[in-house]
Amino acid sequence: MRATDGNVLELIELTKVYRDFWGRESVKALDSLNMEVRQGEVFGLLGPNGSGKTTTVRLVLGLLFPTKGAVRLFGHSPQRVDIKKRVGYMPEESHLYPYLSAEETLDFFGRLFHIPRAERLRRVDALIDMVGLNRARKRPVGQFSKGMARRIGLAQSLINDPDFLILDEPTTGLDPIGSREMKDLILTLRQRGKTILLCSHLLADVEEICDRLSILYGGKQRAAGPVGELLTANEYTQIRAPRLAQATLDKVLDIIRQDAGADGPIEVGAPTQRLEDYFLKVVREARRERLVTAGAEVGTGTAGFLGGEEVAGDELLHELVEAGQPGGQAPERGPEPVMSVPSEVDDGLLEELARMGSAEAGDGKDAGGAQAAAAPETRVRQDVLSELVTDADAEKRADEDQDH
Repeated sequence: MRATDGNVLELIELTKVYRDFWGRESVKALDSLNMEVRQGEVFGLLGPNGSGKTTTVRLVLGLLFPTKGAVRLFGHSPQRVDIKKRVGYMPEESHLYPYLSAEETLDFFGRLFHIPRAERLRRVDALIDMVGLNRARKRPVGQFSKGMARRIGLAQSLINDPDFLILDEPTTGLDPIGSREMKDLILTLRQRGKTILLCSHLLADVEEICDRLSILYGGKQRAAGPVGELLTANEYTQIRAPRLAQATLDKVLDIIRQDAGADGPIEVGAPTQRLEDYFLKVVREARRERLVTAGAEVGTGTAGFLGGEEVAGDELLHELVEAGQPGGQAPERGPEPVMSVPSEVDDGLLEELARMGSAEAGDGKDAGGAQAAAAPETRVRQDVLSELVTDADAEKRADEDQDH
């Protein structure tokens, strides 16, 4: 792919490999990615978690160096300071200084770009009005809701009047009105000649405002092109006409052409599918080809150790209910292993514990039996202690018989 005057961004065979401490390949986040963003368009970058979107954005911003390939931003390396001045970036999370007000936040970012004071104050006022935070301009941004933080985050990305704007999940946290305003603002910026790279998981937003898009999976580009072309189902023909009588509908196209002139024009073309459906289809195809991805994949169900191997859930619940009923008894599950008591256990201590258990059970019965029924663990404890005493006596008698 050769650089052209119409491309703001070009990714040429871009590959990024993350390595571990020993220099061994850990994750291949991007694999020979070729992509271009043209002047004056809104370009959507899509993909499931771990597909390489964040790595792509960091490479474009010059925060990472590619393992192979190249990034060309306005025809130059994104590492150049004069190129960075032409870029605005709105991250997914607005990490702002919480003790600064909205005015102070924008003034701070304006100082980083060495904008003269008079121009800086003019831009701060204009941006605060634009994002609808005029009443909160004096409040610390640490007190802002997430939607308000997204608004001030957008304002800070525009303080330098960038030619190229990168927006990462711009409508996250916004209410429907704020989301609509954000999308209208993006379209307005495009009309004013801005070039925008939009990363979003809200496919309806991408479908509505993007001119072209690219779908990544496992670091590879799986689909790219104009939104309208990608979503058009060319294997079908769709005919749209005003509402017609059932008799006319039964005669299909010939009768529609005959009767529709009185009510309005007929639209004939290929129907389009929803971007969400197309996106999921691309990802499913990638998964069927068993492409490797560093992100989340389809789950395989509950882990085996969580389900219990000896007793199924319903069976275990039934046993617990049966054991908790007065006079109830859990169903037999086969012979239980014999509990052995060490010889050093004091027989007197076991007998005392057994008497204590009997006393507790007796107290429950004196109170009307409700307490004993509500706490079956008392009976279980008494039975265990009685079994311990019985086993201890049996072992003692066996030892005496051996001595004789």
